[in-house]
Amino acid sequence: MTNKTAAFKIFSIRLFLFLTCLIISQKLFANDSDEMQKEKEKKFNAGELIIEHISDSHEWHIAGHISVPLPIIIYDTQKGLDIFLSNKFEHGTKSYHGYRLEGNHIVAHNEAANNALEVYGAEPSDEIVQANNDTNRDIYDISITKNVLSIFITFGLMLWVFLSTAKAYTRNPGKAPKGMQSLVEPLIIFVRDDIAKSSIGEKKYKKYLPFLLTVFFFIWISNLLGLIPILPGGANVTGNIAVAIVLAAIVFVITLFSGNKNYWKHILAMPGVPVGVLVLLTPIEIFGMLLKPFVLMIRLFANILAGHIIALSFFSLIFIFAEMNAGIGLGVSVLSVAFTVFMGMLELLVAFLQAYVFTLLAAMYFGSAVEEHHHEEAH
Repeated sequence: MTNKTAAFKIFSIRLFLFLTCLIISQKLFANDSDEMQKEKEKKFNAGELIIEHISDSHEWHIAGHISVPLPIIIYDTQKGLDIFLSNKFEHGTKSYHGYRLEGNHIVAHNEAANNALEVYGAEPSDEIVQANNDTNRDIYDISITKNVLSIFITFGLMLWVFLSTAKAYTRNPGKAPKGMQSLVEPLIIFVRDDIAKSSIGEKKYKKYLPFLLTVFFFIWISNLLGLIPILPGGANVTGNIAVAIVLAAIVFVITLFSGNKNYWKHILAMPGVPVGVLVLLTPIEIFGMLLKPFVLMIRLFANILAGHIIALSFFSLIFIFAEMNAGIGLGVSVLSVAFTVFMGMLELLVAFLQAYVFTLLAAMYFGSAVEEHHHEEAH
């Protein structure tokens, strides 16, 4: 009996362990299958990745789920000024203080109406829809976004560079440049001699030189910061069409106010041209004058944006081919990293080149506006 009882106990223990292992394995496989199903449903989206990195945002993404919240500043016609951090929205999943983050835009949101819809699950009536949209409220978003903060960082770097260079000239007059001064001085001389003087002329270039230096260093430093993948870099400032429009608009306004009598005479009524031809020629000249800042804006915006998209596309190829085949993904990852490094080196050249081209075209526009008419000498 003792042997039978011991054998029965051992059998019972083994049966119990077997059933326990079977149940646990079923749970594990069920969880794995659920996770695998979720992974299959959630595939890598290259378009979302690229749009997320090239567009402006109310938070500065670092890595994974780590991001730096930025200040939200809203002026509401009903509530007044409201200031808080963007992490209150929890990446757009929640509303806060009657506002909601939809994409990269902040909209008015009626929390009471939304809660009623969630609790009762009813079809939204016209009153609830109107309350939820809150169309009677006008809100003005003046928040510090990623691009705005990057512009402040660029201005801070420019002030540091120029002030330190000016102090170096004051401390060591007539001596050879050192440190930051030795880097900045050739660039300043380059903009002065090869851009301002050659395009505007010896007599009038000094009036426009501060603006040309400012816009050159702003575009160049912003482009360099955009190539850095971590904070304080990674923002797509000059690749943002709003920034490019503002820069081109400033150039256009300065050109209009700088235009002399000779400039407007050639635009509105070119000397020596018959009146019948002026009917066709004058609208073309006016259209060309308006087209110049548009071309200036497109040249800067499109080139910088295209560089970011190409680099991100090469990175996306790694994950796209990794989902298809591990071996192919490994091979493509090596090529993608190599092409990305090549594009990064090319973007260093493009960062300087676009700053140079924008500044040169602006100087040429200023030069054409202040150019004097050369009269024939009298006897």
